[in-house]
Amino acid sequence: MRWQGGQRGGGGVEDRRGMGGGAIAGGGIGVTVLALIGYFVFGIDPSTTTQVASQFGGASAAQEGTQGTPEDQAGQFIDIVGGNINQVWATKLDGYTPPANIVLYEQGTSTGCGFGQSAMGPFYCPADRQVFLDLSFWQQMENDLGASGADFARAYVLAHEIGHHVQTLTGASQRVQQAQARASGEAEANQYSVGLELQADCYAGVWAANAAAVSNGEVAVEPGDLEEGMKTASAIGDDALQRRSGGQVNPDGFTHGTSAQRVEALQRGYRSGDPASCEGYTAT
Repeated sequence: MRWQGGQRGGGGVEDRRGMGGGAIAGGGIGVTVLALIGYFVFGIDPSTTTQVASQFGGASAAQEGTQGTPEDQAGQFIDIVGGNINQVWATKLDGYTPPANIVLYEQGTSTGCGFGQSAMGPFYCPADRQVFLDLSFWQQMENDLGASGADFARAYVLAHEIGHHVQTLTGASQRVQQAQARASGEAEANQYSVGLELQADCYAGVWAANAAAVSNGEVAVEPGDLEEGMKTASAIGDDALQRRSGGQVNPDGFTHGTSAQRVEALQRGYRSGDPASCEGYTAT
């Protein structure tokens, strides 16, 4: 993936790394893997992060980090790619406003949705319209879940989370929450969650298809990149993660979609380059 010549300062990065925030309770790679599987399979809603954090022993006062482009390569990547994602959506959605920040942190941090921990994976908080990301997630996703370590695979995850911001702007998230409240049971409510997640995957594909056009080719998908993204989408499918956790595959418990569904959603957005192709996922 080409990105290093892209425009800086458009990602809205707030860097809280090094500020502390508390470690995952228990420690050890086993806990980390289980926490990641819990996030992807069981679909922790950011609105419930306070309850989740209490299980990990988390609480924190409000934090404010450094605004601007970080000096390290990983931080620059988030800023440049995040800015490019925002540029794409500015051309695709009337009145688009970027997330307030992409917050980089380590271990744990305060959010408008409660206390967030790295165990929850990257997440979007609609209350403060910010994306939260502990960069150690990249290594955990690659080493523990079998995802790709390629730049595009990481960009796909970021584009997915900003896709949730788009869903807040369009009202799709709110409509899904209302449908879940009316659902006859957990299985039906989970189906709506799957639709929301697949739409975010599809939106990631839409970004990838348009990245070069808005950046004069400075940020662009190169041959083989889409395959790396699909490898990651496959690795974090509900069925794959349920198998990895040692349990049986239970479709009623799916919250993000199967490996095949996630791959198809990413491909759909990329093939069309049009967010309209993603609308059917959240039909309620």
